[in-house]
Amino acid sequence: MSIIKPHKLGVIAGPGSEYFTSKVVKHLRHLYKERYDKLSKALSKRHNMTEEQILQYVTLVDDMNSKKIPNRKCPTQFQCEDFTIKAKYTHFANGEEKAEILNPVRGLKVFFVYDISNMEPIKVAGSDTPIELSVNDHLMFLFTTINAIMLAGAESITLVLPTFPYSRQHKKTSREALTASLFCHMCEMLDVERIITLDIHSREIENSFSKTHLENLHGSYQTLIALSRLVDLSDPDIVVVSPDTGAISRNKFYAQALHRPLAMLYKERDYSIVSTDANHTNIKSIVLLGDVKGKTVLMADDMIATGGTMITAMRELMRLGAKKVICMISLPFFNGGGIENFDAAYKEGVFYRIIGTNAVTHGHDLLDKPWYVQADISELFARTISRLHHGRSISPLLDNRKFIQKLIDSQQASGAFSKNNGESAKSLEDKNKTEKK
Repeated sequence: MSIIKPHKLGVIAGPGSEYFTSKVVKHLRHLYKERYDKLSKALSKRHNMTEEQILQYVTLVDDMNSKKIPNRKCPTQFQCEDFTIKAKYTHFANGEEKAEILNPVRGLKVFFVYDISNMEPIKVAGSDTPIELSVNDHLMFLFTTINAIMLAGAESITLVLPTFPYSRQHKKTSREALTASLFCHMCEMLDVERIITLDIHSREIENSFSKTHLENLHGSYQTLIALSRLVDLSDPDIVVVSPDTGAISRNKFYAQALHRPLAMLYKERDYSIVSTDANHTNIKSIVLLGDVKGKTVLMADDMIATGGTMITAMRELMRLGAKKVICMISLPFFNGGGIENFDAAYKEGVFYRIIGTNAVTHGHDLLDKPWYVQADISELFARTISRLHHGRSISPLLDNRKFIQKLIDSQQASGAFSKNNGESAKSLEDKNKTEKK
């Protein structure tokens, strides 16, 4: 199978994930168009053929492999098909849910894109107005759709889950369920071949699978691109701070990439107290290991829920003399009153910006906030889908340190990594994209 013609590829969007999926498909089509243009030019020189002759040959091969007899004229330029497969989702009055695949999927390798953590109102059949679905509602839609796809004759199914459900229930200390493992077993029972996710809470979850493959992507490169438009990363007064011991590896990665010092906040907790919201946590005291006075602080973590712990940490950093605090989050859930908590903290001057990815779907109630910056990871998922579909290695996407290092070194050397110099960051980003292909 040629890398420019993705035969047998289909992409389905889960309820509420249509916009993110459309961005992934758009990047996929653009990727295949770029590949074709490069390949066409290379083959034209290698085989002494015109690009028009190459297009005719490609079209002939496609027609020979097609299940239908072509009845239209030959195209005058390369056309990449739309991989989107439509589906209908129904939510009944009694709470039951149904999924129906509207296009043929027999023999296709299907990638099912679904943001299971989406708490925004969603329009589904059976309801006149958009409704809010819980994680468990989304899971039932996920399982029924997987079953519908396999019963329709798909060759294989890959779940593209930007957020992995129940990932914080991966270990037990008493008589409690291992729900993350339970989800893994259910996916294997439904013959899911592979799961693609972003910054899973614990890599231990991968041990729950015996057949299904788990691909854990990282949005660090996309996050740094967004960060480069906010601050000058050649500034020597930048320090990376880990918000707790659990995030030390993640923040060490950023500190090494930026060639900046690493500090850490150590929190003493009283576990007899249950944290209820941002203002009532079980943190009793915080000790800073490092220096942040007069510094621009960068903190990275995998997720934000209600934000209580993060706001407490940022407030302590400002009390210790930090100039500004920027937090980089892979999975910005903002559960409960999370947005309101950060709104209030921003008005207090507790932090400068929060950078989150679009792995979690949010409406304008968050996206329009002056303190929130969104990093787009849809292209990362598109490249992963393309590489997996064609049996190519995804190591360059899983370990992106090489591209991050190029980005950081180039910008720090030129001193152009600033908000007013976003063009230079973008040009290097485009260059790195070309290399990744």
